[in-house]
Amino acid sequence: MEQYLQLCQHILKNGFEKGDRTGTGTTSVFGYQMRFNLQEGFPLMTTKRTFFRLIATELLWFLKGDTNVRTLIKDRNYIWNEWAFDKWVSSEDYNGPNMSNFGLRAAQDEEFAKVVDEQMQIFNKHILQDDTFAEKYGELGPVYGKQWRSWPAANGETIDQIANVIEQIKNNPDSRRLIVTAWNPAEVDNMALPPCHSFFQFYVADGKLSCQLYQRSADVFLGVPFNIASYALLTHLIAKECGLEVGEFVHTLGDAHIYSNHIDQVNEQLSREPRALPTLHIAEDKSIFDLTMDDLTIEGYDPHPSIKAPIAV
Repeated sequence: MEQYLQLCQHILKNGFEKGDRTGTGTTSVFGYQMRFNLQEGFPLMTTKRTFFRLIATELLWFLKGDTNVRTLIKDRNYIWNEWAFDKWVSSEDYNGPNMSNFGLRAAQDEEFAKVVDEQMQIFNKHILQDDTFAEKYGELGPVYGKQWRSWPAANGETIDQIANVIEQIKNNPDSRRLIVTAWNPAEVDNMALPPCHSFFQFYVADGKLSCQLYQRSADVFLGVPFNIASYALLTHLIAKECGLEVGEFVHTLGDAHIYSNHIDQVNEQLSREPRALPTLHIAEDKSIFDLTMDDLTIEGYDPHPSIKAPIAV
């Protein structure tokens, strides 16, 4: 994963100080590209532990067209909780402690972070046990899964972009239109978070499937390791569905930034030697739309320990 470490070095050396929506501050560059040969191993970060289960359950959630955090919470995946939680604690139904600007406050105050965790546990319990609550507060709007599987067409019908691109790869692999987009200008304001990984394209050559992602906004310490592994996994899954080998994952970044409270952790990663990449195994007898976490395994993963860092939300 030298590609990722080179990105970190590039930002620290050449980046500009910029503000951001969280109020934390970043060091940022605009425009950067990494390439990963998927034949050489599965690109799961080794300079810190990156949790494959969270990456895989999120991707399977996208692929099923789901947009409610309830499914993720059932899988013990809480990476989308903050947006649904914020909707609840900002509502008239909420009668607990003041949670305004809870992300930044929790990063700065350990005692308040415990209060947030307590309220989050209550939220998770309600989501799992109360259908009405889950429908009202667990829904994130027309985020990735909706756009990938049910893009609203002008005639009132919906477009299944994933099914369509699979069909195109199988029947017209030389097409230059093997594209899926999550950036829907008509619906972006209704999404809990506008798509960061907004547009991707497939390419078939020599019996191999490659994928290029354009990511408009890239949180390099926390988000990018997930994004690399997620789209590498997606490329593997689409390739398997289409009877192809994997080629490259090409990761093109727009605003690539390191939050100011992640600088120390990034430098710690830069002091570590990358280790050998693991291997991905996928169950042979299932469609991409029927896969569960039990059908995906990683072998040979030997990372350095995780590096704890404040979360900028």
